[in-house]
Amino acid sequence: MEEATQTKHIIMFPFMAQGHLTRFLELAYRIVHHDPSFTITIVNTPLNINSLRSAIANRPSPPSQIHLKSFPFNSSDHGLPPNSENTNTIHPSQIPLLIKACASFEAPFRQFISEVVSSERNPLVCIVSDGFMRWAGDVAKSFGIFSYLFISGAYSGVAYISVIQNLPHLNMADGGTHDEFSVPGFPESCRFTSTELTPRVRAIDGKDELSRAFKRGSSYEYNGVLCNTVKEIEPLGLEAMRNYFKLPVWCVGPLIPLKLLIKNMSLDTSMGVTSQRSGKKLGIDPKYCMEWLDSHQTRSVVYISFGSENAISESQMMELANGLEESKKPFIWVIRPPIGFDPKGDFQPEWLPSGFVDRVSKQGLVVTGWAPQLEILCHQSTGAFLSHCGWNSVLESLSQGVPIIGWPLGGEQGYNAKMLAEELGVSVVLARWSDTRIGKEEVSRVINMVLDKTEGGKGDVLRKKASEVEELMRKAIEINKGSYYDAMNNFLTRCFSI
Repeated sequence: MEEATQTKHIIMFPFMAQGHLTRFLELAYRIVHHDPSFTITIVNTPLNINSLRSAIANRPSPPSQIHLKSFPFNSSDHGLPPNSENTNTIHPSQIPLLIKACASFEAPFRQFISEVVSSERNPLVCIVSDGFMRWAGDVAKSFGIFSYLFISGAYSGVAYISVIQNLPHLNMADGGTHDEFSVPGFPESCRFTSTELTPRVRAIDGKDELSRAFKRGSSYEYNGVLCNTVKEIEPLGLEAMRNYFKLPVWCVGPLIPLKLLIKNMSLDTSMGVTSQRSGKKLGIDPKYCMEWLDSHQTRSVVYISFGSENAISESQMMELANGLEESKKPFIWVIRPPIGFDPKGDFQPEWLPSGFVDRVSKQGLVVTGWAPQLEILCHQSTGAFLSHCGWNSVLESLSQGVPIIGWPLGGEQGYNAKMLAEELGVSVVLARWSDTRIGKEEVSRVINMVLDKTEGGKGDVLRKKASEVEELMRKAIEINKGSYYDAMNNFLTRCFSI
């Protein structure tokens, strides 16, 4: 009888980045939808909590079981600009400072857990945290509760952590940039090259801030891993994850709005699904955007977006613009300020070739700010996604069978690009990182190749592979049958007592 009165409470702590916040919030929605007896509290900095609050308020019938808790944070204390609480408000070079600042949350987080444990009658409490909150396992152990690591894709998540913890690229035979090396956790037959590592990771030596952030603690601090993926599409990644962490793994993805995976269901653009999810104001009217897409042929449009916290260089932006114009293919391009400019600043015409916007006014849409990405990817006219290969964007694209043109720019994105091209066969890589030289001819060639509808051609092969992945994702969320439901049932049944 007493057990029936126990409160089931999951405390979540995502890293301060838009993509991380979004998928943690989606996980919270899924848990309370799956079992309304759970209470979820997401903790973060004040500005990020305000963003989450807006996203929740914009959602129809937001669940009352989801709560938000903010911890004081003065970015200036950590060498960051004022009011910088998210990666999309700082220069990429400052991200290590934000990672380092995560350590400052251990004391208030410990105090909050103490309050939760002591205030509730016979509570069942566990922690789900990002990899950058590596002290969360210590906090959980001190209270005798369980802690879980939440990771994006399996393949990229293991590769990212393993490379930083083990530095296998430093053991290449002659230090050449194209030498192959193996990564602990992956089979020897799976080879990596340094070109798949970000410039920052290529430069680490084990004594830098990023390395130190990952040195404290290891997988034994956690009781299991939650992975935002579908087990049927990442067999190699999941094998590597279990080999490396030696912990239970639950595939609770894809953490995208479930309506995206319901066959033949069109999104109501008046609802603004994208803005609901992100809490951000769109830079283009969704209705106009959909009408523009309606005027184009099936699978003829390339959508270009590098996410909320990535930027390319001025010269790359110029070549991308010239390549788009030369391709003559219709496009929607979401533009952010290039590297070296205020990421929150206004669009400047000099970032693009003179007269570009006017010349392509009939060919494409240039969007400054946010675009209705989910609605765009769901539209039948969208034929390719030129993407930074962030995992949220990857799942959204593949959920609609849209192949990807990869241009990874940071974090684990290089590993995502590698897996998408080599394991799933749904992508080609156009460029890597913001320091790569790219010409308009290559941009035009790749776009035309991926959008080409010739039977048996590269574009046709990519589309068929992407459609196969789309079907696997749809089957995974079939009620009471799919692998997602099995994983969520298993985790929620065992999360307090593995």
